[in-house]
Amino acid sequence: MTGPTPVVAPAGRAGAFWQRLRTGEMGSLPIAAVLVLICLVLQALNHSFLSSDNLVNLTQQSAATGIIALGVVLTLHLGQIDLSVGAVSGLAAAVVAVGSVSLGWPLTLAVLAALAAGLVVGLLYGLVYTRLRVPSFVFTLAGLLVVGGMQLRVLGETGSVNLPFQAWLVRFCQTAFLPQAVAWVVVAVVVGIYAASRLHDRSRRIAAELAAQSLGSVLLRVGVLAVVLGAAVGYLGTNRGVGAVFALFVGLVAVVDLVLRRTRWGRFVRAVGGDVEAARRAGVPVRRVLVSVFVACSTLAALGGVVAAGRLAAANQDTGAVDVTLTAVAAAVIGGTSMYGGRGSAWSALLGILIVQSISTGLTLLNLDLSVRYGVTGIVLAVAVVIDALQRRAREA
Repeated sequence: MTGPTPVVAPAGRAGAFWQRLRTGEMGSLPIAAVLVLICLVLQALNHSFLSSDNLVNLTQQSAATGIIALGVVLTLHLGQIDLSVGAVSGLAAAVVAVGSVSLGWPLTLAVLAALAAGLVVGLLYGLVYTRLRVPSFVFTLAGLLVVGGMQLRVLGETGSVNLPFQAWLVRFCQTAFLPQAVAWVVVAVVVGIYAASRLHDRSRRIAAELAAQSLGSVLLRVGVLAVVLGAAVGYLGTNRGVGAVFALFVGLVAVVDLVLRRTRWGRFVRAVGGDVEAARRAGVPVRRVLVSVFVACSTLAALGGVVAAGRLAAANQDTGAVDVTLTAVAAAVIGGTSMYGGRGSAWSALLGILIVQSISTGLTLLNLDLSVRYGVTGIVLAVAVVIDALQRRAREA
């Protein structure tokens, strides 16, 4: 005969909440709260910040670097880093522009060639790391210089190539927006998939006699997601709506998140990032996992470069500059991905780039120069790194 269910005292609930927050078990909720706080502060300083027109522009500007940051999230899952993602994106942009304009290739072929260039770079990185055990910091820094030189070589003496505004890539990145009805359907599908995933996880944990979230907690999370997405789509719809390129970015984030959480490859990535030796002893093909992640990172960087070329309708020597790498890495870390490996989410790329882009856009509206924007972003990054270190120490305690 079982006794009555114990009631957790309010102090106990507060202590449990603080423990989850201190060890980083709250997921993306604290990061989302920081994003909301930043937006409210910037709105208080400039009443145009949360206008639908500004938010549409903000999301459009986030897509290219956000895609690059998504690749950085994958490498950080392994406790590695790729410092050449900006240069790879610049090379990809140069290949698209020169191939389609100067050499007369079909634009689709030029885009595929750019993605192939990113894939080859990632494959070389993976082989160097797995065969020679050179630290990723070193060979990707060398790669930044080599790939940057290749970009200048591809662009040639002019140093800049413009894409025609009627090209499908330019139209997709600049003027294509989802019809409002389609955007609502996407919201319904995303919320439905999220709800099914959470309920499935809960049922599996209950069947395995493990601790599981209450049904009310799951439904609350699903409800919050539905309200946030619905409000965002409805508000952006009062202007031009959800940009197709931003929808592509969010779709990639959702796919990568699903792959990391639901596939064997995703479990292998987390295992290698958590403890390489333990993963090897458990039969995980560590070398193949490492190579595949470097390939995925460079390919996503190349895709980000393609999007950047379409967004600017040009490729030049400044495309994929060092600040692109710094912004992508900062977005991944600020979004909640641990630099120590094994922890984080694909959604870190989305939340992180929205925070970084919000800071940049908000301070621009305040007529503050680039030095202030870099300084504020650097402070936010430093705080994120310190929190990551403290959470790691709390988990190991």
